[in-house]
Amino acid sequence: MLLIKNVKLNGELTNILLTGNKITSIVKDLGDFMDIPSIDGKGNTILPAFVDIHTHLREPGFESKEDITSGLKAAVAGGFSAVCPMPNTNPVTDNKYIVSYIKMRARESGLARVFPIGAISKGLKGDELAEMASMQRAGIVAVSDDGMPVTNSNLMRKAMEYADGLGMITISHSEDKSLAEGHANEGANATRAGIEGISRVAEEAMVAREILLADSLNVAVHIAHVSTTNSVDLIRWAKAKGIKVTCETCPHYIVGTDELILNYDCNAKVNPPLREERDRQAIIAGLLDGTIDAIATDHAPHTKSEKDREFALAPNGISGLESAFGLCYTALVDSGLMSLDRLSELMSKNPSDILNLPCGELIEGGLADFVIVDTDKEYEIDSSKWYSKGKNTPFNGRKVKGQIMTTIVDGNIVFNRETEERI
Repeated sequence: MLLIKNVKLNGELTNILLTGNKITSIVKDLGDFMDIPSIDGKGNTILPAFVDIHTHLREPGFESKEDITSGLKAAVAGGFSAVCPMPNTNPVTDNKYIVSYIKMRARESGLARVFPIGAISKGLKGDELAEMASMQRAGIVAVSDDGMPVTNSNLMRKAMEYADGLGMITISHSEDKSLAEGHANEGANATRAGIEGISRVAEEAMVAREILLADSLNVAVHIAHVSTTNSVDLIRWAKAKGIKVTCETCPHYIVGTDELILNYDCNAKVNPPLREERDRQAIIAGLLDGTIDAIATDHAPHTKSEKDREFALAPNGISGLESAFGLCYTALVDSGLMSLDRLSELMSKNPSDILNLPCGELIEGGLADFVIVDTDKEYEIDSSKWYSKGKNTPFNGRKVKGQIMTTIVDGNIVFNRETEERI
């Protein structure tokens, strides 16, 4: 047994008793629990640990960028108890053997839970459906060709229908490649920087296609990394009609705009690209009114040498597991735009519900997966101190509030900032 004492839950000081990997009771009065081994939360806030339904652990195949162990260290340091790695590995996660390998490596790490996402198509080529049923038996929880959109609409239709029959959701990387040949958002800042632009319609056209397919089939679809005003409007319209669509956005679309490309910082190069201020405001509005269901990191680590190139040659991606909460808490909660409870829903319960994961809530009888946060602590983001191999973020030096102090997964302390011990 373990007692987590003196923590704030829903704004009130309380104590939480753990037995094994379960939360046994949540009590204000310590009573008979005084002699149980304990952790003093020092009045900090306790939340359900975060669940990232869109991340890239890079293994197998790209271990120079990240491997499963380094990625999971980054996850727990960022307050995440569960992550869902995308299938654009090498070999592609399009069969049960790669799924089993990822699950095995995650167990060896003994840090966060890993729920792999399998490929829609074999080799992410968009020609033939991957072996969804056998991958599901091996442990996948959804399918996606993230990074490589399914351009064949009929194949996407079949994928959505087949995945639904297996009780899984299809996650859409919504991008029309023929409209996305540039390297930054098509607009004034790309013009100023002399960088070829990507039309926002590249995202929006595919969002519309997925919505119409979901409507015609009466099945669910999840839209990844929403970034534009019109995408938010389309999803809002679809939800009003009762179409089974959910979506996510990412911290960098909540706090960043394409102004970050003006100094040619390749760490700000991401796909979809950072958009304009009006899009950022639309994303926040979508989070506030429930149009956007979840916040996912799209953690995409790269090596320094890969990012230290001219803008057009650098790969897309921002490393985000260790900065996600601080960026979101500062922009959304500390600013007074939303409650901490709402942010918790967006980062924990809702992501879990979308993929039917056994996580995301802090309740008696539930899994002992939670995070203790010092919401008053202000600090500067410094990726040189991150556990992730990927230090690529355009937010270095940004002051944020909300520091992760302790992460507990399955009843075990997997990260404790105060001990200053490396994981």
